[in-house]
Amino acid sequence: MVLEDFIPLEGQRRIAEAITVAERCTSGEICVHVTPHCRGDVMRRAERVFNGLGLYATRHRNAVLIFVAYDDRRLAILGDTSINAVVPKGLWDDEVRQLVQALQEGKVVDALCESIARMGDVLGKYFPAEPDDKNELSNEVSYDEEVD
Repeated sequence: MVLEDFIPLEGQRRIAEAITVAERCTSGEICVHVTPHCRGDVMRRAERVFNGLGLYATRHRNAVLIFVAYDDRRLAILGDTSINAVVPKGLWDDEVRQLVQALQEGKVVDALCESIARMGDVLGKYFPAEPDDKNELSNEVSYDEEVD
């Protein structure tokens, strides 16, 4: 199984562009990671991916990970410490529900792009773009075939 089986190359480009656009109004960073399987606790796996990708290393600790295990139909959204300290309680749970509903409709790329746009709005509110802001993390969809 490869990433293109779930998200075609054009869809991957659209997601990367959605991240680029969303990050224009924020110093925050948004990442999407896809894998076929997550048999254990989805949040624990998302934490391992978050750490493995170095999302904790942003200047303001304001990265967000969208973690999708498509064959096992598991999803998690994980924000770093600075974000979680300021966003409303339950925000990520609400976003997961919206994203799950959209994914169930089979519009994977549209669903992810819409979620990314909403996250950009939230991050922009709490972490507006700064004059010296740099893109600290790749906007490309990351992928692994790790089995828990």
